[in-house]
Amino acid sequence: MRQVILDTETTGIDPKQGHRIIEIGCVEMVDRKLTNNHFHVYINPDREVEEEAFKVHGISNEFLADKPRFRDIAQAFFDFIKGAELIIHNAPFDIGFIDHEFSLLGGYSKIADVCDVFDSLVYARKKHPGQKNSLDALCKRYGIDNSHRELHGALLDSEILGDVYLLMTGGQTSLGLSSSSEQDSKRNDDTGGTIYRLSSDRPVLKVIRANENELKMHEERLDLIEKKSGQALWRIEH
Repeated sequence: MRQVILDTETTGIDPKQGHRIIEIGCVEMVDRKLTNNHFHVYINPDREVEEEAFKVHGISNEFLADKPRFRDIAQAFFDFIKGAELIIHNAPFDIGFIDHEFSLLGGYSKIADVCDVFDSLVYARKKHPGQKNSLDALCKRYGIDNSHRELHGALLDSEILGDVYLLMTGGQTSLGLSSSSEQDSKRNDDTGGTIYRLSSDRPVLKVIRANENELKMHEERLDLIEKKSGQALWRIEH
């Protein structure tokens, strides 16, 4: 299964008001392992970045002045995501901007017609109702170090979201930051900061099953809980 974890940064919050994409960051994952294949680009939006947006991502008009236009990267981007399941935090925002950019060019399908979309924010709200489910909040909940994330950035956020997604949907992951392949899990982004990502060669987690004595102790503990509370929610049904 091929998945692409995706994030964008923009000049503002609404494409209907003429706002544009200024950064796209994608990382590829196959069978729940990152492949080290990614797509990352800054884009000249041909308009000013709003001050409030700049405070979020820190990408200036001056920095974007010599970057390619969306039309210059559109086909490469479309080819990278086509046919994949996209994992996006608050998908309507990013998909709305992407569809808008492609519509300005014409000749491209809507994202929903060529990709499945998994909204990790919707999933997190169902899994953790009544709690904060921003990317920062999820990092704290799942013990992911994002201390190097002072500002939002599309590629950095997509890599962090990859960690969150794997832990939130089953925990079949190891961050690998202290493993022998630590050097493979670090690289510098285009602005000189350090990006941490999952090691693509991390080992498959070992499954350790409870032995007969441990199962007996477990049942005895549930008996005690059931006696005191009247119900044991964790009772194993044989």
